[in-house]
Amino acid sequence: TTGVHSDGICWVSVLSCLLLACSYVGSLYVWRSDLPRDHPAVIKRRFTSVLIVSAVSPVFVWAWKMYTGVMPGPSLLALMGIRFEGLIPAIILPLLLTMVLFVGPLIQLAMDCPWGFIDGIRVTFDPWFWALCLSDMRWLRNQVVAPLTEELVFRACMLPMLVPCTSPSTAIFTCPLFFGVAHFHHVIELLRFRQGTLSGIFLAAVFQFSYTAVFGAYTAFIFIRTGHLVGPVLCHSFCNHMGFPALGMALEHPHRLTVLSCYLLGVLLFLLLLFPLTDPIFYGLPTPVCTLASVPSSLCVS
Repeated sequence: TTGVHSDGICWVSVLSCLLLACSYVGSLYVWRSDLPRDHPAVIKRRFTSVLIVSAVSPVFVWAWKMYTGVMPGPSLLALMGIRFEGLIPAIILPLLLTMVLFVGPLIQLAMDCPWGFIDGIRVTFDPWFWALCLSDMRWLRNQVVAPLTEELVFRACMLPMLVPCTSPSTAIFTCPLFFGVAHFHHVIELLRFRQGTLSGIFLAAVFQFSYTAVFGAYTAFIFIRTGHLVGPVLCHSFCNHMGFPALGMALEHPHRLTVLSCYLLGVLLFLLLLFPLTDPIFYGLPTPVCTLASVPSSLCVS
């Protein structure tokens, strides 16, 4: 049930999401500094800012719910994907699906890696390796803080506000626009420190917007299908680690045919498994965010 007309809900939802996105990006610039973004001091300050915004972000959803009069059955935390039902599949299956998509790059890395398989296993379970990672501010930003805070703000908080306004399928493609625009702040830093030509920076910004928008749609899809925050966070962290697939290097690889075949295989398997591995039946039907949909959606059913 709602206390505000549907058009009113849409305006409140969009403005709330815009304010949330501006708060997140704005928090990165409250600290005045002439140091680049990768400097440990800058990273530590930004950790403080985004963690505060992330901690406050559920208040936006609560205030939106109170103002619009939307009265969902699930709790606020459940709407934001923080729940126990279906947690184990939510940890494993979306990450597995994302790794399938990256079969090509993973095979390419394995071929080019100087370590053997046993050496890789040893490093993975070496406490000193993880201690080194955790002491690296850039690693913490890229693998932990950015995935957690961005998925919390841009997926877990925004999607519950957008789904009642539009539909789950429309929300999947609307939500990433805020996420893509939020990444335009990197352009400011490139211009500020004169890292490249103006046309090069512009092209990089367009590419980054496109890539982050597509990725945002994917994690929004996972969030709506699974009703969990953990899946998008793990997928985000994994993709940050892998980076954009090095297609140029794949085309010049000594085993080009094998590598490119793996790239193609990964894409085909990903498309084949996209709906089966995110089937809501694994995560508890219906997923909390789907209860907010004004009309039934095929995304929300098994």
